[in-house]
Amino acid sequence: MTEPKILVLATGGTIAGEGGSAVARDYRPGQIAIEDFLATFAELGVAARLEGRQVANIDSVDIGPAVWRELHTACAAAMDDPSFAGVIITHGTDSAEETAFLLDLTLPTAKPVVLVGAMRPADAVGSDGLRNFANAVRVAADPQGSGRGVLLVMGDQVFAARDARKARTTGAGAFAGFPRGPVALASPASLDWLSPPWREGEGARLAFPQVFPPVAILHAHAGMEADAIARELASGCEGIVLAGMGSGNAPRAVEQALAEAVRAGVPVVRSTRVDEGLVDREPQDDDNGFIAARALGPAKARVLLQLLVANDVTDAATAQAAFDRR
Repeated sequence: MTEPKILVLATGGTIAGEGGSAVARDYRPGQIAIEDFLATFAELGVAARLEGRQVANIDSVDIGPAVWRELHTACAAAMDDPSFAGVIITHGTDSAEETAFLLDLTLPTAKPVVLVGAMRPADAVGSDGLRNFANAVRVAADPQGSGRGVLLVMGDQVFAARDARKARTTGAGAFAGFPRGPVALASPASLDWLSPPWREGEGARLAFPQVFPPVAILHAHAGMEADAIARELASGCEGIVLAGMGSGNAPRAVEQALAEAVRAGVPVVRSTRVDEGLVDREPQDDDNGFIAARALGPAKARVLLQLLVANDVTDAATAQAAFDRR
């Protein structure tokens, strides 16, 4: 039986990184070309038909709209190409949750699209890159991987893009999911889905933007003053995400300044700097015109707000529905 063909889009990151030593603390991400990575992977004997393309070979802290556009174009083409069963994107872990969520919002769900990375470079003791990649191959090749949006595979777990976040700075188990945990457990030998597909037959939720509007993230802190909002508005930002204290809170003067920004036509989303938890709507949100981020942390709330503004969705009620949606 012929294995399904999978498109592999490489962007660099730790999974393609080297430190020059098995025990070095420092390393250089994005050193291994996708052709060399796939040649090494082929030596493992995993049955797979893989077609690699090098989109970038960089640290994921440097990934932004230019790379996102190339990834989106390639993924969309693969969706329309019957020769491909799915797509894998190798990616650094620092911004993987943003890339995954952006693609999740702007691609249909007809085929699996899987992001995968590593927490240890290729030449380190206990490198996790090849195992994570083998798990991603299993997910991308599985017909049951479709209808779930974009997925992220790390540490023998599979996360939905909307839930996935980097929760720890080091260690192979650096990723977690909220409000759902993993949606599947994966290994090179097995794949167990923990729920049925939840987005079968769904098209792209939002159009990929021609230009990404500037949206600021403001980190709330004790003693924060309202002039922080004035500076962002003066810079031309078209949206603001508050990484608030607790359940999305900020000092009273800051809240008033944000409400004034809304009245001036700049949408404001209340998220939280807390690691985990929902930011629900509060009675004053109606008066202030704020949007509650619900389960989205500041980084992903910013991505969604950028897409909404780019798609001319600035009405608070309509935007709130997009944040509420699973």
